[in-house]
Amino acid sequence: MTERAESDWADAVLAALIFTVDPVGTGVALHAAAGPVRDRWLALLRRQLGDQTIRRLPLHIRDDRLLGGLDLAATLQAGRPVAQRGLLADSDGGVLLLAMAERLDGCTVARLSAAIDRGVVVAERDGVRLSHPARFGVVALDEGEDSTPGQEEVLAPALRDRLALRVDLSLVPVKLAQETDDAVLLPAAELNKARARFLSLQVPDDMLEALATAAAALGVDGTRALLQSLRVARAHAALQGRDEMLEEDAAVAARMVLGPRATRLPEPAPPPEQPESPEPETPPEPPPPQEQPDPADAPEPPPPPPPEKDTPPEEQTEIPQGALEDLLLQAALAALPPDVLAGLAATQASGAASRAAGVSGALQKSGRRGRPVGVRRGEPRAGQRLNVIETLRAAVPWQKLRQRANPAPGETRRVEVRADDFHVTQLRQRRETTTLFAVDASGSAALQRLAEAKGAVELLLADCYVRRDKVAVLSFRGRVAELLLPPTRSLVRAKRALSGLPGGGGTPLATALDALSALVLAARRRGDTTVAVVLTDGRANVALDGTGGRARAEVDALAAARRLRALGGAVLIIDTGAQPSAQAARVADAAAARYLALPYAGAQGLSRVVRAAAEQ
Repeated sequence: MTERAESDWADAVLAALIFTVDPVGTGVALHAAAGPVRDRWLALLRRQLGDQTIRRLPLHIRDDRLLGGLDLAATLQAGRPVAQRGLLADSDGGVLLLAMAERLDGCTVARLSAAIDRGVVVAERDGVRLSHPARFGVVALDEGEDSTPGQEEVLAPALRDRLALRVDLSLVPVKLAQETDDAVLLPAAELNKARARFLSLQVPDDMLEALATAAAALGVDGTRALLQSLRVARAHAALQGRDEMLEEDAAVAARMVLGPRATRLPEPAPPPEQPESPEPETPPEPPPPQEQPDPADAPEPPPPPPPEKDTPPEEQTEIPQGALEDLLLQAALAALPPDVLAGLAATQASGAASRAAGVSGALQKSGRRGRPVGVRRGEPRAGQRLNVIETLRAAVPWQKLRQRANPAPGETRRVEVRADDFHVTQLRQRRETTTLFAVDASGSAALQRLAEAKGAVELLLADCYVRRDKVAVLSFRGRVAELLLPPTRSLVRAKRALSGLPGGGGTPLATALDALSALVLAARRRGDTTVAVVLTDGRANVALDGTGGRARAEVDALAAARRLRALGGAVLIIDTGAQPSAQAARVADAAAARYLALPYAGAQGLSRVVRAAAEQ
């Protein structure tokens, strides 16, 4: 543990130095909780950057403050449009520090990523068009805690991929960080020389080819990570005072850039091909004993000394074919903890997970539509409505004082309005809800309680009609899942589709859950919240590929349930078996769903449960 902590801290300090050489082309994703260790690293970074500006990006920043736009108060004062610069434009030539970057809104991440890629921030809003250079370095502070599997708060992939260096300080003790002296930093003159060397540094072709081969072997797709590893290697060489990149620099880039992005272990190299035993063919029989003592031939072959002396320096330092790639792969794998690939797979599987399950039919604040529920002080941004009456009411008592403080000769001002006077109307609307029913019509369900399940669904459909929710009905039996009714508000169509539901065949539960996930995702894209209700006995016997087999089918069903869980939202698993089954309970647990057994909860009880889920 101590060796790992020392290695992590040494890499963190090296990452800070590399970042200061090339802030725009690298970037740092710092995973650490708020505390003295992170504060010490940030203090080292600030001292190394010197006079370079560091700006902090707030978590809930508005678009007009991020990109720039119309300065409403200045516009009212001047009587003409007055534009204001955004934070991204103000950070040009400096460093942008992202606080709690794992909680950044998706829109903010998209705008920030576009500015990083283009080096320019463009804003066209409120009748004002702005275009400013925005080349800055990014340090993202990731404080996410991996406490609940599937619900971890992690950096958005779009932002994480644009930051070359990933630093983890979670295992570094406070004492180790505090004992680090400022002597590890470079003087300002040396840093400027390193930056100048970085711009003119030469990269051999074999180094670039080796980095590309290592990236392909580790499963690092795309060219972004390869270009980032190249810039990190060049920055490391510039720090070491070299004018050309060497194997050591490429190994550092592979360890710090490619290693954390690895998605698979490299395939073991095949054993060297031997010459298929041509020697035994030429001498089919061993030499006779008479030919073994040959004193005349013994002193003749002394070839070892001449190759070593005659080998030029270039051939002595040249690494054999494939050895440079192996060196970079070993450097990248040395930085991987034993469980990093499993953790990466879990992160990717839950990357699309919603951070909080949607609340069906809940009231939400809106700036554009809904019923007025009050007035608050603030500027009319993001489509919010300016409440003129309340704004004037707040500005009128101060008119005499304002006109005395800012006299305007020859100009008659009726009301002088300032930014503190603005009031906007708060609106509230109820989100539409789509209730999705997946009904098991297989042979096992038909033999047991399919008729009672249909009755329960009809009551639930009636409740959805009263609430004006949209409903969809999906049935599954045999090898397929069929959408009987797309999302609609027609109760008659829903009952007609349900009444003609036949029964019989296998139970393709995994296929049904994947089809249900697709319906949930489509409803979410329309802005609806969802309640998914699955009526099944849980006895899956048809796998996802359509083949039979209970063991394989149950594994696929649990995997599909986890994918449904990743989408968020309310999910109910209703066990329609004659007795509660462990299989249905396991599916409910994998989907993070509420489990109800139909024998213990009749149709009226199920109706109440679904109504409660929709009205939460």
